[in-house]
Amino acid sequence: MRIRRAEEKDIPRMIALLSQVLELHAALRPDIFISGTTKYSDEELREILKNEKRPVYAAVTEDTDELMGYAFCAIEKQPFASTMVPFESIFIDDLCVAEDVRGRGIGKMLFEYVKEEGRRLGCYEVCLNVWEGNDSARRFYEHLGMKPKETQMEYFL
Repeated sequence: MRIRRAEEKDIPRMIALLSQVLELHAALRPDIFISGTTKYSDEELREILKNEKRPVYAAVTEDTDELMGYAFCAIEKQPFASTMVPFESIFIDDLCVAEDVRGRGIGKMLFEYVKEEGRRLGCYEVCLNVWEGNDSARRFYEHLGMKPKETQMEYFL
């Protein structure tokens, strides 16, 4: 297994993995996510892959170069207010490992790669969001050393 930047040839497999993520989220929050959809179209993925501020890292097999997982990232300038210290973050917008190869350390490899890329780019932190109810993702990220930073709350109207 190795990690590289995602390429256009990875798009069909990326769509399949994006679907796996969407179905998990749709099961957790059917009031927000629409089952049977994906987050990005082929064209949107092509544009993302060209954007240096939105790197996508791909975990691929050594022999066949098949995509086994990905990490969609974004380099974001902080702060949100003038009362905060300025810095850049590498935000993991989406990290997925194919269901049939989970438990082999691929997610950890992707996360470690994102950390190294963040350091190389001069980022202060790696951050991400986890939906409430996605307990396995929360445990995974906590196992890798992540800690809660803030909590977004909601009130249904």
